[in-house]
Amino acid sequence: MCVACLRTQVDISEGIPKQVTVHFCKQCERYLQPPATWMHCALESRELLALCLKKLKSSMTKVRLIDAGFLWTEPHSKRIKMKLTIQKEVMNGAILQQVFVVEFVVQYQMCDDCHRVEAKDFWKAVVQVRQKTVHKKTFYYLEQLILKHKLHQNALNIKEIHDGIDFYYGSKQHAQKMVDFLQCTVPCRCKTSQRLISHDIHSNTYNYKSTFSAEIVPVCKDNVVCLPPRLAQSLGNMGQICVCIRVTSTIHLIDPRTLQSGYFFS
Repeated sequence: MCVACLRTQVDISEGIPKQVTVHFCKQCERYLQPPATWMHCALESRELLALCLKKLKSSMTKVRLIDAGFLWTEPHSKRIKMKLTIQKEVMNGAILQQVFVVEFVVQYQMCDDCHRVEAKDFWKAVVQVRQKTVHKKTFYYLEQLILKHKLHQNALNIKEIHDGIDFYYGSKQHAQKMVDFLQCTVPCRCKTSQRLISHDIHSNTYNYKSTFSAEIVPVCKDNVVCLPPRLAQSLGNMGQICVCIRVTSTIHLIDPRTLQSGYFFS
């Protein structure tokens, strides 16, 4: 049998689905990559091409993929068309090449992150930053540092309340990173607590919500500080009445009478 007749008799694309479903989240505009990964992919991008080909990988084990590319479709049509070129060896060593189109149907499905946001149960950890002062100089300073180091990008929500700010995070690791940043930036005292939300007795998994409380010392630059006698003695017998000249991760003081300086951790 000649190659032309073989092509009419043998369909090497048999077993490869011509229509496949792809799940897309409208809220965050991400595609589902099984089993549970959501990723951003622009239309007709290499990432979307790789995601679609993974849907066909199990059915293309007996053929050789030569080329793959997108065919233009309307962006609102919820259809992605891909043109595939494959080769396969058939009888008597003859190699057939075939071009066909696979249509991917985009179905809307809300991802887990967006589902938690809609259910008002979206945060896993909160960092409560407090400072009992009448001014907000420390928070203005923290705001600039947070923007500089881009720590606000991982926060799901930021709320300003009396005497402080609450940072809400989707994972405990991001909240712990924020707490470590605060401890390296300003003198503060941190406490941690957990609240059990749910418990699966079959898989023995626990769902907690964590709360990190960070209380910043109520001392700012140019404040007059009265030191305890023991602390003043440990700083080189400084006077008990000092002026704060700088606040970093430590508190820097100066004695206005002797100009002796010192610092200590809160």
